[in-house]
Amino acid sequence: MNPQHINIEAYNYPLPDERIAKHPLPERDRCKLLVRKPDGSFDDRIFSEVPELLPSESLLIYNNTKVINARLRFRKESGALIEIFCLEPIAPADYAVSFACGGEEGVQWQCFVGNSKRWKDAPLCGKVAIGESDIELTARRISKDGNASVVEFTWTGTATFAEVIAAAGELPIPPYLNRPTEDSDHDDYQTVFSRIEGSVAAPTAGLHFTPEVLHAVDAAGMERRELTLHVGAGTFQPVKSELIGEHEMHSEFICVERSLILELAQTERPIVAVGTTSVRTLESLYHLGCMASQGLAINELPQWYPYSSDHPRLSRKAALEALAAVCGERLVASTRVIIAPGYDYQVVSGIITNFHQPKSTLLLLVSAFIGEDWRKMYAHALADPDYRFLSYGDACLLLR
Repeated sequence: MNPQHINIEAYNYPLPDERIAKHPLPERDRCKLLVRKPDGSFDDRIFSEVPELLPSESLLIYNNTKVINARLRFRKESGALIEIFCLEPIAPADYAVSFACGGEEGVQWQCFVGNSKRWKDAPLCGKVAIGESDIELTARRISKDGNASVVEFTWTGTATFAEVIAAAGELPIPPYLNRPTEDSDHDDYQTVFSRIEGSVAAPTAGLHFTPEVLHAVDAAGMERRELTLHVGAGTFQPVKSELIGEHEMHSEFICVERSLILELAQTERPIVAVGTTSVRTLESLYHLGCMASQGLAINELPQWYPYSSDHPRLSRKAALEALAAVCGERLVASTRVIIAPGYDYQVVSGIITNFHQPKSTLLLLVSAFIGEDWRKMYAHALADPDYRFLSYGDACLLLR
């Protein structure tokens, strides 16, 4: 199957607004868990039971990214409100370096700008309280390309950009929640293993984990590993084109230790990915390794490379060893891969994920893993009024 010819309407389903969870359950691990077994049957369970449901000796891999306060608001002297949504660093381009920068040197980020027409050439300024001190934060638009702008931020004082954005910004919860960010979201919308700042959206399958569940995973003899994919705003974008081949996939930053790449090359354990972000990263490693074997640059995985006729189709071991040979102590790259029906999974053998939006690339990823059973699975969940959907909703465990 050539996924570029898929009509996205085939991945639509009715999702009433009342089925979208506006808040998580008080106890993260008490949400419902719909298990899709290898034989194609379904089982209704509770998320806290995950450790006993995973294949024995699984290698559980999750995304350690942390959501930043990416939404900044400035009020012009005229009274106009300008909203700047930080997407990814441009200069310095490295997330860690950008967050460590001081105000005198400043940083440049690619951003979406709300009420953009009201922002001309003049810089925007605002006061920010950090601890007992007030600083002045200034935003200057450097360039504009379509909906995105490059914005330079400078500020007074000795704070780092990480401290500035934490104090000045607002946590960007998903737009389909149709409500403002609340104080509770600052905890609810972070996973218990979040530690590397950079995402503008949470890897939501990880929101169900608690220290107790992780302890039970360890006690069951499974291994846990982490990687980083900084989730971009594009994760919320539905496919608007009729054919998937006309959809431009967003780019997302990934960082994976060389030691994990080598372990993935050699392990015989079942590899279970927590969330679609972990899936995209793990599968991208394989294809970046294939690119490395061809002598190609591995700074970014193109959207359609996995389906190309000149793909070498190496074994997982050969591809990952080729990648480890050229990536240094860690791989830092970006991925635009789109995983859709017709894709051949190379690394992942199990997925923990949430219920996804209709006509989304995340739903395509699920369909690529379990085929047409996604329809039965979503129909099963919709028929049960207790199942809750999307970021703060319930979870699925997909095994094959």
